[in-house]
Amino acid sequence: MEGTAVNWVLLRDGAALTLIDAGWSGDTPRVEASIRALGCHPSGVQAILLTHAHLDHMGAINHFHEKYGTPVFMSTADAAHARSGDLEQARPGDIIKRCVRPRCMRWTARIIGAGALKPVTIPHATSYPRAGALDLPGAPVPIACSGHTSGHSAFHIPDKRVLITGDALVTGHSLSPITGPQLLPPFFTHHPDEAHTALRILADIDADWIVPGHGFPWRGTPTAAVELARRNAAVTNTL
Repeated sequence: MEGTAVNWVLLRDGAALTLIDAGWSGDTPRVEASIRALGCHPSGVQAILLTHAHLDHMGAINHFHEKYGTPVFMSTADAAHARSGDLEQARPGDIIKRCVRPRCMRWTARIIGAGALKPVTIPHATSYPRAGALDLPGAPVPIACSGHTSGHSAFHIPDKRVLITGDALVTGHSLSPITGPQLLPPFFTHHPDEAHTALRILADIDADWIVPGHGFPWRGTPTAAVELARRNAAVTNTL
């Protein structure tokens, strides 16, 4: 499901759901609407899984926790950042100096309207309750792939042959002139060198679909997606 230039994912088992990522704070009504569009109720979300603690993925989490008691799980490293609000993300200055480009100006206006200037902390952020497949709808398997943040996770859905990559590997972004598998521009990434290393981890996952945090789902193996992302780095590294 797409919000304001960012995606979230719903895994369904009957009326029970797992929500992966939660958009900007201004996307909260869209997150609820996407659940109702499946014929489900937001209270049916058994847990929210967070790929990483950035504002464009955290927005609806506190709403779900306060209204429905929904727990949230993420890596230990990113849970600490979510609780403190000290997020490993691009700073306003990183954005402002790129706003000479019309593409960036339009994107910046959109995300400000969606809550980009609104701080979010998640006091109830919790580490994954177990290793391996989680006992949640879809049985997602967290895959540690730090780089974009210190504790970034992807999620593998083996029986559906799907890899949910968050921001470790995307297929588009409002600032990017290209589509297809790619890394985000380095200024979005806390450890750019590690982000390139994380591609090796993703390449080894057995899947037929990539579902990213930004851009459209992409059909193909992670190995092929990683190869394309490495080629496209010549473009994304200049943004």
